[in-house]
Amino acid sequence: MAASVAAAAARLRRAIRRSSPCRQPLSTEPPPARGSAVRDAFLSFFRDRHGHRLVPSASVRPRGDPSLLFVNAGMNQFKPIFLGTVDPRSEMASFRRVANSQKCVRAGGRHNDLEDVGQDLSHHTFFEMLGNWAFGGEYFKEEACSMAWELLTQVYRIPKDRLWVSYFGGDPKTGLDPDLESRDIWLSLGVPASRVLAFGPQENFWEMGDTGPCGPCTEIHYDLAGGAGAPQLVELWNLVFMQHNREADGSLQPLPQWHVDTGMGLERLVAVLQGKHSTYDTDLFSPLLSAIQQGCGAPPYSGRVGAADAGRVDTAYRVVADHIRTLCVCIADGISPGMTGAPLVLRQILRRAVRFSMEILRAPPGFLGSLVPVVVESLGAAYPELQKHSAQITSLVSEDEAAFLASLQRGRRIIDRTLRRLGPSDLFPAEVAWSLSLSGNLGLPLDLVELMLKEEGVRLDTAGLERLAQEEAQHRAQHAEPVQEQRLRLDVHALGELRRRGVPPTDDTPKYNYCLHPSGDYEFSLCEAQVLQLYSEDGTAVASVEAGQRCGLLLDRTSFYAEQGGQASDRGYLVRAGQPDVLFPVARAQVCGGFILHEVMAPEQLRVGDQLQLHVDKAWRLGCMEKHTAAHLLNWALRQTLGPGTEQRGSYLNPERLRFDVATQVSPAQRNGLHMFPDRQVYPDPVRVVSVGVPVAQALAPASQAALQTSVELCCGTHLLRTGAIGDLVIVGERQLAKGTTRLLAVTGEQAQQAREVGQSLAQDVKAAKERLTRGSQDLAEAQRLSKDIGRLTEVIDTAVMPQWQRRELQSTLKTLQRRANTAIRKLEKGQAAEKSHELLRRHEKQPLIVDTVPAESLSVLVKVVRRLCELSPSSSVFLLSPQPSGSVLCACQVAQGATPAFTAEAWALAVCSPMGGKAWGSQVVAQGTGSTADLEAALRRARAYALNQL
Repeated sequence: MAASVAAAAARLRRAIRRSSPCRQPLSTEPPPARGSAVRDAFLSFFRDRHGHRLVPSASVRPRGDPSLLFVNAGMNQFKPIFLGTVDPRSEMASFRRVANSQKCVRAGGRHNDLEDVGQDLSHHTFFEMLGNWAFGGEYFKEEACSMAWELLTQVYRIPKDRLWVSYFGGDPKTGLDPDLESRDIWLSLGVPASRVLAFGPQENFWEMGDTGPCGPCTEIHYDLAGGAGAPQLVELWNLVFMQHNREADGSLQPLPQWHVDTGMGLERLVAVLQGKHSTYDTDLFSPLLSAIQQGCGAPPYSGRVGAADAGRVDTAYRVVADHIRTLCVCIADGISPGMTGAPLVLRQILRRAVRFSMEILRAPPGFLGSLVPVVVESLGAAYPELQKHSAQITSLVSEDEAAFLASLQRGRRIIDRTLRRLGPSDLFPAEVAWSLSLSGNLGLPLDLVELMLKEEGVRLDTAGLERLAQEEAQHRAQHAEPVQEQRLRLDVHALGELRRRGVPPTDDTPKYNYCLHPSGDYEFSLCEAQVLQLYSEDGTAVASVEAGQRCGLLLDRTSFYAEQGGQASDRGYLVRAGQPDVLFPVARAQVCGGFILHEVMAPEQLRVGDQLQLHVDKAWRLGCMEKHTAAHLLNWALRQTLGPGTEQRGSYLNPERLRFDVATQVSPAQRNGLHMFPDRQVYPDPVRVVSVGVPVAQALAPASQAALQTSVELCCGTHLLRTGAIGDLVIVGERQLAKGTTRLLAVTGEQAQQAREVGQSLAQDVKAAKERLTRGSQDLAEAQRLSKDIGRLTEVIDTAVMPQWQRRELQSTLKTLQRRANTAIRKLEKGQAAEKSHELLRRHEKQPLIVDTVPAESLSVLVKVVRRLCELSPSSSVFLLSPQPSGSVLCACQVAQGATPAFTAEAWALAVCSPMGGKAWGSQVVAQGTGSTADLEAALRRARAYALNQL
């Protein structure tokens, strides 16, 4: 029997990890109501039968949690409760038993299912997680298991013989015992012992992260086979029992309060209840699949995968259906496709959906936007924000779809053209792939480029791509610092030769040729130019460059902004007239004596006299414009706040961050509010003036006071035409450069909003820590845990992207809290030491040598016990060992006042700790150390023998 159960367990372990899709009828019961009714039944069950409070789904945009790109589990919004950081005055602090249906996105970051979507019948980037929670011991294992079993078998009427359960079988390596309590609960509920199986920590021990609350879990699985052959299990429900805390040293400590955290995927549950082969066959997806078929005219969806899916039509159906749901939910929650973080992942999702719909399903332009109403109809009742923002969702999806379609079509032509030039074994050039990517010019995700090449049977030059990525990372160095690297430059001789030939300075006025449409979209005018001169990497003037060469390029005119005035250079690409599918990527542009030198990678030959069209990277330029206008507003706000003696000393900005240096001890020259930097800034003639909110003519009028009420500056940079696009600005860092000069770091828009949310969240954590400290504790372990939590919180706040003013306030508060916590620990340690020392003294009756073991939670406590014992018995030399749960042994000792000079505490500790593979330190009188041994008696014998030999 034992052998057969073990064999079954091995098969089930493989089945659980595989989670195979069903190929047989899943249930003999008639299909229940629609997916929405399944969701409603779950919520009603916990509210009406078991008194749970229903809470709305949190936004998929994490609030104040920089560790997540998206909310990816139902427990995310309750982390403050699990971590013990919830504000006791908040509504969440009153939660005892709650239930909800949480919107979840798993794309990017640690939990990323994006690449699996479409390849099988079960993966999704967006899904709904049904969950119930019990906080602070409101109920625990028995109630949680009973409720789950009741819901599945009585409400949803799933046959009991189709359900299997697993529980935590223990972990000898960490000393964790099996969760026999959960096993016995399932047996008492009538689950046969043959279907109650034990698994290890990988399957049945849940952890929030590297540290923090954790505990054993028990899972309920559904047998797809239904007795027809070997079981095929899919996980339905995971019930987590949080009863431990993973400390920074890896040890586990019991939590002062236990919690229940459960999660069950709605899509998988509906598939089981409706007897479907996959989640995509349920009514949660069938309206979308029908709309896709009608909108594209493709063959109907038939659920094929792998080699059976000829032409990958069904794969495309799944990708588009999944991705449009994710897009709608994310945009409704305030995440729009963008350039970094979660917005960048969302941009990848949208472009992946466009590519599959257009290239495989032959969808017409604007197709994705037409699917938004279908998603709103399906999910809007459960999540009203979708209905509220449906028009905005449609607009954003349609705009980005149109922009990407143009890029995708051009990208396909470039790939095809490049492939025609490659030999059978050649790698696809990294430079071409990079120019197509989100980091390059056309905005195609690199994984999409690789997929397109894979379909052609061509391998990409990944080593070259990695090199380019490293260069990009350097270029986007933290704190928005200019990159100090070897660049192409025009030296004095090259400039002299240009002037001798009468070559006029580059006309860069086209960089200002852009307009703002009523929709809020910017249009950058096309610029056409002629190649006047080419330079090799060593600065030599040449008439042409060959394919694969990095070169410098002078044009008669340019729309590229060259790095100056603290604004990063534009990026983009050039195309030769008549050859629109050959891209010449422009890495940067710089000013050299009035000439604009473009740094270019040439995929093909380029010659002096070639006619080119210039394309600026729109997203990069807009990011720079946003930061530059924000810098002007910041400058004005600082002068208004700190007084007229405030002066900008420098700045640097790119789309990701703004750096601003400010001095307050010098009065700048001013003219009607116009800010100038004499002797340090050179402006073109005629000078350009940038005014925010007031026409320039009005700001410069002699009698006008308007300029004193807004930002008016001399500037050669590019700016927004509507300041509202900045959204928000937050100073997130500062450091002193010199006396009176401070460097500020700032973020804008989405990053600024996230920074504020992080600050609010951390402020709540600090408030909760203060409440815990105020309540006090007579338990030393709890006091030490609080001290560690305060230390970890301090580390997080030190490095978090958050408002700097708030960081300073919280750091000051935490410093005070840490002092109070340490004082409380010392007081508790002193009391504990006194108690233990009196107990030891009663045992040893003031003997000249006291060698013993004593329970102590830290070296600090152990040393205090030794010191107190020696105070009570000055003629005694004391050596104490304290075994720890982790397997280590702590050591502390002190020699008596009248001991011989040769008898030192440090040598005594070393003589005992060294054989235990440890170390010791201290002085002649008091010492401490650590080691590891399973034979404490041998260690004590060594301690006695050493002391007796010295005495």
